[in-house]
Amino acid sequence: MTRIIIDTDPGQDDAVTILLALASPEIELLGITTVAGNVSLGHTTENALKTLELAGRTEIPVHPGADRPLRRAPIDASHVHGRTGFEGVELPAPRLRAREEPADSFLVRTLMENPPGSITLCCIGPLTNIALALQREPRIAERIERIVTMIGAWSELGNITPCAEFNAAADPDAAALVFASGVPIVVVPLDVTHQLHTSRARMERLRALPGGIGAVVADWFAFEKRFEAEKFGTDGGPLHDPNTVLWLLRPDLYGGRKVNVMFETESALTAGMSVIDWWGVTDRPRNALVLRDVDADGVYAELTERLGRLERPSA
Repeated sequence: MTRIIIDTDPGQDDAVTILLALASPEIELLGITTVAGNVSLGHTTENALKTLELAGRTEIPVHPGADRPLRRAPIDASHVHGRTGFEGVELPAPRLRAREEPADSFLVRTLMENPPGSITLCCIGPLTNIALALQREPRIAERIERIVTMIGAWSELGNITPCAEFNAAADPDAAALVFASGVPIVVVPLDVTHQLHTSRARMERLRALPGGIGAVVADWFAFEKRFEAEKFGTDGGPLHDPNTVLWLLRPDLYGGRKVNVMFETESALTAGMSVIDWWGVTDRPRNALVLRDVDADGVYAELTERLGRLERPSA
């Protein structure tokens, strides 16, 4: 059993990550922490609650977190995800309510109350909540089993600026702090996600799943990926965030290398750029396993099979 907390800014693909975790008995989801990123904190929190209700898993707590970066003006990706982050599917307003305890407090309390090395953080938004928790209680760095995060790029460079991937660009100071913390980190960069197009054939297999969840996921992706498909001229867009949970479930589908990763925080032109020492040309410590290779068909087979286990509750 892998025990995880998902830190997220839903966003359609973030919601699919949550659903994937809920569909996997090998994973115990202890809670969800939300952060502003793809859309505002109010929307990301509401979307996390909607996702839990969609899967019938309302016992899992949702803790709202940071509504802005550590020290910069907020940016968002509403041009990709839509105004609410959940365009493409009309879901009812959630009856479930978020918890009052803020995300950084929940993270610190949960990590300090549990045995060291027993909880993994799956981080699929800006890393602001994790940075705030580390600042609040530095001792949690020794208690986190690992962080698996969708962030950064090496050869693909940026998808929100010429040099920066969105989650890094949204709060580069938080990314720099987390990657300097000493916590073991697994990085899913754009170099992996851009090999995983949400093709028409793959979406049709999702849409055909029983239980109703596959159709929701296919409709979400149809909306979200239209922007990237047009931008890149591809059959569908990249599959980003679900790779964090998929790596936990099937690390054999991925290949990578342990290297040093740092994030640019000073340059106006390259803020948020991930500086990955792939060839070991510096003596900086190897602080992250950066994935680069992926079995695309294997990823979609695993994603489709697991989402087929879920069933949308009747109204």
